[in-house]
Amino acid sequence: MANFEIIMPKMGESIEEATITNWFVKEGDLIEEDDVLLEIATDKVDSEIPSPVAGVVKKILFNQDEVVAVGTVIAVIDSDNDIPEVSATVVSITGRFYSPLVRKIAGEENISQEELDGISGSGVNGRVQKNDVLQFLENRDGVVEKEETAPSSDEVIEMTRLRKLIAEHMIRSKQTSAHVTNMIEVDTTNVVNWRNRVKDEFLKKEGVKLTYLPVFLEATVKALRDYPQINASVDGDKIIIRKRINLGVAVALPDNYLIVPNIKDADSLNLTGITKRMNELAQAARNNKLGPDDISGGTFTVTNFGTFRNDIGTPIINQPEVAILAVGTIRKKPAVLETELGDVIAIRQKMWLSLTYDHRIIDGALGGAFLKRMGDYIESFDPEAGNFKL
Repeated sequence: MANFEIIMPKMGESIEEATITNWFVKEGDLIEEDDVLLEIATDKVDSEIPSPVAGVVKKILFNQDEVVAVGTVIAVIDSDNDIPEVSATVVSITGRFYSPLVRKIAGEENISQEELDGISGSGVNGRVQKNDVLQFLENRDGVVEKEETAPSSDEVIEMTRLRKLIAEHMIRSKQTSAHVTNMIEVDTTNVVNWRNRVKDEFLKKEGVKLTYLPVFLEATVKALRDYPQINASVDGDKIIIRKRINLGVAVALPDNYLIVPNIKDADSLNLTGITKRMNELAQAARNNKLGPDDISGGTFTVTNFGTFRNDIGTPIINQPEVAILAVGTIRKKPAVLETELGDVIAIRQKMWLSLTYDHRIIDGALGGAFLKRMGDYIESFDPEAGNFKL
């Protein structure tokens, strides 16, 4: 008999424990290598834990909803070579194999064997995976709900576990930090003209679309270098100035959630590097492919309200950071320009920036100076050279 211990994995730099939210197997189940055993959750990410070996689930040591320390043995798999190779314990009349996870969901959601056999699988050799079943349920339940819900009745939606975590995170941030927001309007005409001129060539050469945001991220990095007190966190009565600039960028997901992966060591990247890494993280976020390291260790966050054509916002600080920058939409506006011949009114591309900061350690003078420096960098952008003059 060969016992293989399943260990609670470490899901990020500062994560020391995780909650078991669901077991997809029970003791005695036959499993394949890579079959999902359980789902765990931290305050940063949910993850499914697959089995690294095939065998029989011999022992489950913790129950659902228990909090377990990283490195603790949570289950034992009997991986004896004499155990016959299995694909699952249920095989349909069509010859398809279904993993314990798929079988568990099917049982809980009253999916008949006929319905299960009719689901198109996206896995290897057409194997049905969790996402295939969830998509089937979404389509099926959506039709039922539409038929059964009266037009005038209220809809009661139970908060998902992730939505509860987000709510707790936001409330904790407001209770922890004294939130203050400063705002400034900046002229982005040079950035807009440059991007319009080079975007097609950039896409052809680099293989990714060029948006305005990478320019603003690069300006953020430069301003954080000038004012390192903004790139900080608080630990009790101690202020920690972060030497690395790990720039978080809020990404909207299809289910209306936000997640904040961060660009590690953003100050070591040029504009092209920031653009590529930002696109990689956004794509991974939307495909649920982010790793624990992608969403941990951030030191400053930028959120782009302009994506939704919003002008100004007052975002909540992403703890344990001490400030967050919101970027508004770019609009054409009449503006007064000073020239050698006197003041003139011209059409310019304008945008609002808003900085929310922790007033416990950042005074108004520092927050205002940082935001002004951001505006100065953006307005100094050279549309010919594609860099900042400052």
